[in-house]
Amino acid sequence: MKHYAMSTRTISDAINTGGLLVVAQWEAKEGQADRIAEILDRFLPEAQKDPGAKLFLIGRGKDNPAQFLFYELFQDEAALKAHQDSAYFKTYIAEQALPLLAKRERAQYALI
Repeated sequence: MKHYAMSTRTISDAINTGGLLVVAQWEAKEGQADRIAEILDRFLPEAQKDPGAKLFLIGRGKDNPAQFLFYELFQDEAALKAHQDSAYFKTYIAEQALPLLAKRERAQYALI
């Protein structure tokens, strides 16, 4: 899996203006982790171009490569909704990746 981070902004630039932080944890079904990583390789460049997305970090577990961790910072709730309503999200995440998951947890946070 490639290095996952934002495209051109620094982390300091992204967090200085606040936003909505979404943290998600995924666990792949048996034998599906590499397939999910391939999907995320295609998904991430699209997500990074999203105008409401300030930061995307996706990691894969070192001890358990079936686990994935997402840190996503959006400008606001409307930006998150636009992201979830986008064609790339529906294709890569809703249609392709989610059926391959054994577990998915998400939480939202406001930056302080």
